[in-house]
Amino acid sequence: MTQTQQILVTGATGTVGRQVVAELLARGHRVRALTRDAAKAALPDGVEVVEGDLTEPDGLAPALEGVTGLHLITFGGAAFTPLETGPRILELAHAAGVGRVTVLHGGGPTPLEDAVRADDALDWTVLMPVEFMANALEWADGIRAAGEVREPFVSRLSAMVHEGDIGAVAAVALTEEGHAGQEYVITGPEVLTVDDKVRILAAAVGREIALVELTEEEAVAQWRAAYLPEDVIGFLLEAYGNTPEVGRTVSGTVEKVTGRPARTFGQWAAEHAGAFR
Repeated sequence: MTQTQQILVTGATGTVGRQVVAELLARGHRVRALTRDAAKAALPDGVEVVEGDLTEPDGLAPALEGVTGLHLITFGGAAFTPLETGPRILELAHAAGVGRVTVLHGGGPTPLEDAVRADDALDWTVLMPVEFMANALEWADGIRAAGEVREPFVSRLSAMVHEGDIGAVAAVALTEEGHAGQEYVITGPEVLTVDDKVRILAAAVGREIALVELTEEEAVAQWRAAYLPEDVIGFLLEAYGNTPEVGRTVSGTVEKVTGRPARTFGQWAAEHAGAFR
């Protein structure tokens, strides 16, 4: 058991942030959660919720008081633009006595992550998860309404990761020795095609789900109809049509860091089956 510590989690209401909070609580640590709107946070009992904005770091000093570890995201504000405030955030963290920092990788170089990596006085860890299992929730409407999933590149491979496992790796890195200067690629325990995912979801939901393969042109039309920005559409075409090796290779990081196997998509599907019914 590690000694109880106080950790500040930024992005605490996001897909990963909520899991970091939950894992830290489960491990007996005190959690302070930063959010821009405390009234809408809906975080578990026992979490100290404080309001703040990473785009305005000078107001963060009170939130950092007494904190030993800090979980950071690289985007901020209502528009989720890359944060340019990393140096000031880290200056305040040093002044507060923060010793450990995790930063959730944003898919490419970002000013905040660059600032963290350049800080030799902090024990920092970069978390680099591949595709989230939670992305499958994008299929929920189509499954509920028509019993189908409509996707391009259905043979693409993904070592998708349970968002709870990202939180678990973060919690360990924030509270235990031995993770300073590490860059952790976080994956699930298996490599799946879209067909595999649909089959596993169907078993969890208890109904047949058809997989309709879209052409590239049909997929672009579908994404535009959903009002996805053109840069996001371009990213999806590249990520799905030419998935990099890192996204389709099991890393073993979860078991190495936490001491337990990574959770499967079958486990995730059972946990979330209600969303597809």
